[in-house]
Amino acid sequence: MNYVYIIKNENRELYYGSTNDLKKRFVEHNSNKSFSTKNHNWKLIYYEAYLSEKDAREREHQLKYHGQALAQLKRRISDSLSGAKVSAG
Repeated sequence: MNYVYIIKNENRELYYGSTNDLKKRFVEHNSNKSFSTKNHNWKLIYYEAYLSEKDAREREHQLKYHGQALAQLKRRISDSLSGAKVSAG
């Protein structure tokens, strides 16, 4: 499976990413192995699963670069976000 995910840190900043191993990637984020997410404690708040890597990457791109896609998702998961600040990841 391929995943698109959103994680949130203690400052309520969001990071969007995609991976084919969600558990491993989440551990990397919290082990300072990812430059973009170093020195923070991250919590997984949302993910989508895809059979196709291409589909997952396209969805990640939508969330990062097309405001309407992100706005729609944020409305759907508003309780999970609970006031998170947006940060392009």
